[in-house]
Amino acid sequence: MSTFGEWSLETLRGRAEARAKASADPALADTKNLSLETLRTLVHELQVHQIELEMQNDELRTTQAKLDAARSRYFDLYDLAPVGYCTVNAQGLILETNFTAATLMDTVRSNLVNQPVSRFIVKADQDSYYRCRKVLFDGGSPQECELQMVKRSGGQFWVHLRMSVVEDATGATVQRIVINDISERKRLDDMLKTQNQELQVARALADKASQAKSDFLSNMTHELRSPLNAILGFAQLMEMGSPPPSPSQQSSIRQILRAGWYLLDLVGEILDFTAIEAGTLALSLHPMPLDEVLLDCQAMMEPQAQKRNISMHFSPLAQPLWVLADQMRLKQVIVNLLSNAIKYNRIGGSLDVGLSRQADKRLRISVRDTGEGLSADKLAQLFQPFNRLGRESATEEGTGIGLAVSKRLVELMGGSIGADSTVGTGSVFWIDLDLVEPP
Repeated sequence: MSTFGEWSLETLRGRAEARAKASADPALADTKNLSLETLRTLVHELQVHQIELEMQNDELRTTQAKLDAARSRYFDLYDLAPVGYCTVNAQGLILETNFTAATLMDTVRSNLVNQPVSRFIVKADQDSYYRCRKVLFDGGSPQECELQMVKRSGGQFWVHLRMSVVEDATGATVQRIVINDISERKRLDDMLKTQNQELQVARALADKASQAKSDFLSNMTHELRSPLNAILGFAQLMEMGSPPPSPSQQSSIRQILRAGWYLLDLVGEILDFTAIEAGTLALSLHPMPLDEVLLDCQAMMEPQAQKRNISMHFSPLAQPLWVLADQMRLKQVIVNLLSNAIKYNRIGGSLDVGLSRQADKRLRISVRDTGEGLSADKLAQLFQPFNRLGRESATEEGTGIGLAVSKRLVELMGGSIGADSTVGTGSVFWIDLDLVEPP
């Protein structure tokens, strides 16, 4: 830098002397004839010019020092950058490189300069580099590619190259390459790909096992239904036989019928559950009047409520309300909620069915009972299939599958289902369905 600065000062001094000779006044060449006052003036002007020159020299030295510091900072940043930099000529030879690039190659810079870039690229990826380079020189827009490079020790590593083309100080076209080590990212990508493949295999096995389970349950329940119907039919014939059965026989027949109807309901629920799990359950969604469904459900559940001395209250409809649902499946869901509200209610309790409009044009049907209520941990397990929430040894019949089937049916109808409960006070189960205009 100092040599360049001294050369600049000498050049400026030579130019100044040449300009002075060219503009010299012939009248001042003969100093013998000059007066004392003129000489004093000339000396004063020379002193002023000398001071100006010294000030300019100080400014030049200060500027040169700043330039040297800036160049030093630039080279520090260039050398210690977290990515590698290379300058390559049109023939593909490395002209300049930073310290990071040499470190990535596990060598020193002197071993990289004047070497072809292709020497440090895995042979299988050299075509990718040359294609990218050709597009760069043909179009001039920056290009990017990912390939593997080779270290001096022979090890390979993945890099992301970003290439651009510029002109150097002499006007020659050169290629600038930014080298970013992406070996860790590639390793994680390969690991993620392997895990995804393992998950796909595991999912396929799980789907196969689930399908086998669904097929088994479906076949089993179909096989159970026929003998159950026969048992119920003969039990009913015995109940109506002539002569009529004795009191002890009637008690036995009633137990047969009770158990038979319970098993038949269980078979139906399992069939629904397996069909839903297998995705084969078809629903017919259409606008339907809600009042008709509620009246049918009330009539169906009234005898069961009377046996336990439970009063049922249905909110009257101020105007006809239509919802989008499958009529048979909606009845199935509401009957299940009403049956649970009666079964797990206290003797002489009450049951209230309410309606309320929700946001987004939805209607909530809520069933409130006065039973024991559920704790928070039991609420979290409420819609799990075959989970009776610790009531396995209770006197109430049940399998814990009804709510699971109801939840899936409501979701298939585009609705949602949930519950709130307070221990010692009771529970409220609700379903939300889309309100629609009557056809």
